[in-house]
Amino acid sequence: MNLFSQKIKLLFILMATLLVFTATRCENGDQDPKEDVYVIMLSMDGFRWDYAERVPTPNLDYIAENGVIAEYLLPGFPTKTFPNHYTMATGLYPDNHGIVNNNFYCEELDMTYRLGDRDAVENEAFYGGEPIWVTAEKQNMTAASYFWVGSEAPVKGIQPTYWKRYDHNFPYENRIDTVIYWLELPIEKRPRLITFYFNEPDSQGHHTGPDSPEVNEKVKYVDSLVGDLMEKISRLPIADQINLIVTSDHGMAKISTEKYVDLTDYVQRDWFEKIHGGNPMFTLRPKQGMKDSVYNLLKGVNHIYTWKTDEIPERLNYGKNPRTLDMIVLADSTWSIGWGEPSERFYSGGTHGWDNAKKDMHTIFYAIGPAFKETHVHPPFEVVDLYPLITHLLNLDPAETDGKLERTIDMLK
Repeated sequence: MNLFSQKIKLLFILMATLLVFTATRCENGDQDPKEDVYVIMLSMDGFRWDYAERVPTPNLDYIAENGVIAEYLLPGFPTKTFPNHYTMATGLYPDNHGIVNNNFYCEELDMTYRLGDRDAVENEAFYGGEPIWVTAEKQNMTAASYFWVGSEAPVKGIQPTYWKRYDHNFPYENRIDTVIYWLELPIEKRPRLITFYFNEPDSQGHHTGPDSPEVNEKVKYVDSLVGDLMEKISRLPIADQINLIVTSDHGMAKISTEKYVDLTDYVQRDWFEKIHGGNPMFTLRPKQGMKDSVYNLLKGVNHIYTWKTDEIPERLNYGKNPRTLDMIVLADSTWSIGWGEPSERFYSGGTHGWDNAKKDMHTIFYAIGPAFKETHVHPPFEVVDLYPLITHLLNLDPAETDGKLERTIDMLK
């Protein structure tokens, strides 16, 4: 047999081996490599980076010991819930995806977005970028979302196959059971990507402050929920194919009426066409002809920063979107700002929204599953990096984002 004939024979043997291997995978339901992989991302709102160091959290500790923990996760600015959850979903800074605060005015729509306004929350016109579930669905991968910001609107005309309209009081245990139900669906209906949300320990942190015994108890409670989720995942036939990410949107800091700047001591509310946001950050649009005078009056006030939107520090990645109006006022450190005398109801306990360089605004990242290293402590990275990480795990072609895969790739096996 000549050399050419030997090469042809070897080629046929290799092709036959490949066909047998492919057929075997198909019989086992493994037609597509990306269908072997699942990602669940749970966000526990307002879980500050150091909460788990203060009280026993055996389930988060288990993830850290058998998977990955980051030193901390850096939220986007402003360090508010809606901007950061949509940043986590899109990999874009708030300035680039358009959800620039929990409430804001959108001039091109002549409409105001408010987190409690059902019509606004479900209006796709407010949402830019491409959420991770849209990326998945566009590439024929089933996605599910339980109370994630943006999932209630058809962004780019697409929603997750499974999604829920937000119900603040819906029990966390039931949310977990629904996630497990989704993972038990037949393979042709089963979501490969699930994002879901708990509003604690954020709510407790607002009421009683981040250093309170009540927050410590809430941290232990949500840790027990993580344990419940992991235990139920472990019973699934696909348990060894699931990558679980536990993270959050921002931290929490203490506030009081004693550290408060009353903006009406310096300017009058009727000098403005628009005032949006909330303690500790407001976006402002002064009336015509008053921009410079308002700016000069506020610029020298102690314990606040005042910036025109074209002079906001570049590291905050904020101020280029028209929805940020003409200027922002941001309280310094644990100081608060408002209009009029501060009430105990609104200016005690805790809040968030400050400069994301402030340590108390930093949050958590834990991950465990077949893709992740074990006992790995990862350097800090940003919430914008979650999108490229997840698309990499699911073998999806990513949309353009501000996130960088290179900041997370070392946590993977």
